[in-house]
Amino acid sequence: MVWCGNGLGRERLVSGLRLVMIRKLDNPPNPFRSQHVEYLADVPEARVEVYEEQARSILSHNDSPDLPFDWSVNPYRGCQHACAYCYARPYHEYLDLGAGTDFDTKLFVKVNAPELLRRALSAPKWRGEPIEFSGVTDCYQPLEAVYEVTQQCLQVCLDFRNPAAIITRGYLIVRDAALLAALHREAGLSVMLSIAFADDATARLLEPHAPPPSRRFEAIRRLREAGVPVGVMLAPIIPGLNDRDIPRILQQAAECGAQTASCTALRLPGSVESVFLGRLRDVLPLQAGRIESRIREIRGGKLNETRPGKRMTGEGVYWEAIMQQFRIHCARHGLGRPSFPSANDPRGVRRPGQQLSLSFEGKEEDAAS
Repeated sequence: MVWCGNGLGRERLVSGLRLVMIRKLDNPPNPFRSQHVEYLADVPEARVEVYEEQARSILSHNDSPDLPFDWSVNPYRGCQHACAYCYARPYHEYLDLGAGTDFDTKLFVKVNAPELLRRALSAPKWRGEPIEFSGVTDCYQPLEAVYEVTQQCLQVCLDFRNPAAIITRGYLIVRDAALLAALHREAGLSVMLSIAFADDATARLLEPHAPPPSRRFEAIRRLREAGVPVGVMLAPIIPGLNDRDIPRILQQAAECGAQTASCTALRLPGSVESVFLGRLRDVLPLQAGRIESRIREIRGGKLNETRPGKRMTGEGVYWEAIMQQFRIHCARHGLGRPSFPSANDPRGVRRPGQQLSLSFEGKEEDAAS
């Protein structure tokens, strides 16, 4: 490990990962103040540390056969939602940090992400391929209310007429409804609200600082009213715990206007296993043993599956019963399979100077709305 001082910040090389110009803020901006306070849940008890990062690049290439996208943008590292099951937790270990509370409270903001994305989409070799927001941590977590990095990156996509897809648990996404509707019309867009539990109380146990499911259902309704295509992602399905919620989630999502639905099985890679099981035993001690047994049942006796094509789903009789229930209720409520935006739009990518771009500042809603 090497640290290099540069007067404004530090540069570190860890296992080949290069982070440039990371500057810790002694007094991080408070996302629970300002016009966006309506969109946020309770303030976490743990002290949050925010690091502003001048990233070297912003587009990440994906070659996993399990995912429908090749390119993603991740404006933040770490996530204040603090979901115990988050598969992204081990990424913090590459920063020489922990996958537990460090992941929830030591947050990195790629403040130059919009500039980097604009540069990448300006390159002659770029062909307007769809971009996923975010492949790792939530792009609409609380810090987005202050930094607006996701909003600015989506504006870049609109400027270039580049299709995009979003998956989030954040109610803050409704702030950008007009921008998302314009992006849908101009280039193509897919939005999925991730909802794993039907009731707020259970969700709070394992997703302590994410907006409650009731707010996410409301976000689906508001996005659809704005003309944004939106679906519901049941993720993760935790066998023995929330598989019983599938009918209620699909019904409520459909009633709010959701058009599509998908689901994925719980993943426990690396340190996520200990974080999740520790939280589970703490908040649901009487159910923890049965839930762990069900997880092993859909994983062939293991707690995690890493094989491509297998890690997002399960196997065995119990998992097939879950999927049959999912399919039946999707059909009952008219929820189709989500489709990822296509890069084959005949209009193609729009380069700077070709056409004046639309601009949405996203300021039309505030705490008084």
